[in-house]
Amino acid sequence: MKKPARRDGTPDRNNKKQRPTRSETGGRSRSETGGRPDRAETGHRSGRPDAAKGKPGRPDPAAKNKRGKPKSAKPQRAQAQAPKISNAKPARHQYSDADRPAGPPQGDGMRLQKVLAQAGVASRRAAEELISQGRVEVDGRIVIEQGLRIDPENAVVRVDGIRVVVQKDLVHLALNKPRGWQSTMSDDLGRPCVGDIVSERVAAGQRLFHVGRLDADTEGLLLLTNDGDLAHRLMHPSFEVSKTYLATVSGALERGVGKKLKEGVELDDGPAKVDTFTLLDINEGKSLVRVTLHEGRKHIVRRLFDAVGHPVIRLVRTDIGAVALGDQRPGTLRVLGRGEVGGLYGAVGL
Repeated sequence: MKKPARRDGTPDRNNKKQRPTRSETGGRSRSETGGRPDRAETGHRSGRPDAAKGKPGRPDPAAKNKRGKPKSAKPQRAQAQAPKISNAKPARHQYSDADRPAGPPQGDGMRLQKVLAQAGVASRRAAEELISQGRVEVDGRIVIEQGLRIDPENAVVRVDGIRVVVQKDLVHLALNKPRGWQSTMSDDLGRPCVGDIVSERVAAGQRLFHVGRLDADTEGLLLLTNDGDLAHRLMHPSFEVSKTYLATVSGALERGVGKKLKEGVELDDGPAKVDTFTLLDINEGKSLVRVTLHEGRKHIVRRLFDAVGHPVIRLVRTDIGAVALGDQRPGTLRVLGRGEVGGLYGAVGL
């Protein structure tokens, strides 16, 4: 007799045949009682990985579809492997040369902008702007990269084509040699000489020597330095560094004198001539002229005017290359400016 499923006694049409419990079957499995197999016995559910065998996606050989054929394995979507991320810091020097940024060699010297600042070219920030504008040259190569390190003792630095002296121990001085002083560092006869003017610098350890010489009766510009290479080239006639003189000569100069001096005059040691000639004044039987020449033979200016019949009364050297005497007083020293030193180096190819 069917038990009513409702309290009013009407039969429950949706009531299905109740499945026997494990206690009613005596503890037997569902497979033995005709029910569905137990999950623990099969080790998997339909369509799920085979947990017992550890092989995902492989169907049970006994499993069949509705048509009675064995079920085929479902295609598995390939899972992309996540990239491995390491937060460890790289060891020093582990990068190859190809990974390093291209640029000028850094070296162990001093930064270029600092060298320019110490040389008095500009402040460090202004020096960086000069570099970025391509106006700085190191050893013949234009530098536009910041942070380049150089050796101030050996590097050749130019700004706008003008040599910059970056060695701290180099000295370049301009002396207005007085008339009657000897162009020597010492004099055995006790006469006044150039060495007397720079005696304090020499005593402090500076090894100075004069570039060329002026005779005792000639006054004016005389260079002193401890750069032997520069001094040698300035004195060598092959570099033809120009020198300008103001000469007061006796007599009123005729018009043809200047032309004759520029064309050349024969002297006892060979022909000589001036590069430029300018008549400045004629007064009381004397003439003031300015001449420029690149020769450095002994007493060359005096001998030229003697050859044309107008002996020199007073002679003053006013310029050597890019260095001018200006209003510097006789017997005084001054340190050459950056442009003057650069001009001297440029004149002799350094």
